[in-house]
Amino acid sequence: MRINRNRVLLAAAVLALAAAAAAFALTKGPFAPIQVTLAEAKRATLKLSAFGIGTVEARLAYAVGPTQAGRVLKVHVDHGDRVAAGQLLAELDPVDLAERIGGGDSALARARETVRAAEAQMREAASRHKIARANADRYRELAQKGFVSKELAENRQNEADVTRAATDAAQASHAAAQRDVERFARERDALAKQLGNLRLVAPAAGIVVARLAEPGTTVVAGQAVVRLVDPNSIWVRARVDQARAGGVQVGHAAEIVLRSAQRTRLAARVTRVEIQSDAVTEERIVNVEFAENPALLSLGELAEITVRLPDLKDALVVPGTALKRTGQGQGVWRIENGRARFHAARIGAQSLDGETEVLEGLAPGDAVIVHSSAPLSEGARVRATGP
Repeated sequence: MRINRNRVLLAAAVLALAAAAAAFALTKGPFAPIQVTLAEAKRATLKLSAFGIGTVEARLAYAVGPTQAGRVLKVHVDHGDRVAAGQLLAELDPVDLAERIGGGDSALARARETVRAAEAQMREAASRHKIARANADRYRELAQKGFVSKELAENRQNEADVTRAATDAAQASHAAAQRDVERFARERDALAKQLGNLRLVAPAAGIVVARLAEPGTTVVAGQAVVRLVDPNSIWVRARVDQARAGGVQVGHAAEIVLRSAQRTRLAARVTRVEIQSDAVTEERIVNVEFAENPALLSLGELAEITVRLPDLKDALVVPGTALKRTGQGQGVWRIENGRARFHAARIGAQSLDGETEVLEGLAPGDAVIVHSSAPLSEGARVRATGP
């Protein structure tokens, strides 16, 4: 009897242990339902905004340099200097330009004297032609009346023709002399412009941000000697995800956070939304201008922008963490009879605080799974542990 009792007790213990193991497996172990947290779809006002990262840049920047090769003679400004429009920034060595301009002045004066000489010759030729023509007319009349021979009248007509040709030649010489004056004047003006181009002046008021050449340096045409920017044209050129940039328009209020002052949010506004987007990164360029420029700014500094968009009222929203993508597309997981079921949904706008608009697929009050203790699959046993 004692042996049978021990066997019964052992069997009972084994059964209890198996039951406990089975209960653990079904409640806490691998066969237990997946624990999930729920949230309800609800009508609310969705506060929209667009976020982007960019750099501080100047919309108006100038690279001031010569239009021809030369050697830097003087640089009158340095980094950080404020300059006015038209102020002399640097000079290039003119080499022999001054002497060439002097030679051009002499050539121009000589050409003008040639014009005056040609005018005198033209007047002389015209006077000779006038007398010769009058003589030819008189001798022609006398020859018709028989007072002089025909040959003598023809000689006077020939003299008139010769003086006419001399008059034409004098006029041609005068015209050529005038063209020489115009040519020498243009050549002299060109040399003067070359000399003027060696004086590098500020095209607008601004701040010098770079001094790129020192006296004695040889620079080529188009090479910058001084760079300056307009301090009133500072903005942040940021990249914004195309999915969020659709509602961004010029004039929208924004905030800028500089990398060097991450606790300060600076008021700003959108001043340009570029038409050309980046097809590779799927981003759009948004330019945001400070409402008031900070005292210290560093061009090229990283900055974060947040553009406030109009609120979307009476939208059906769910937490963004509820949205999942499966082989069936994008949608949400819901609980039906203790099982996980995937429901396709079409989403709309998304806010930066984690809420997403649902356009189709849900109704107000529908509970959706926002978090699960394990990956979900169609028909998986689940148990809600939250609201």
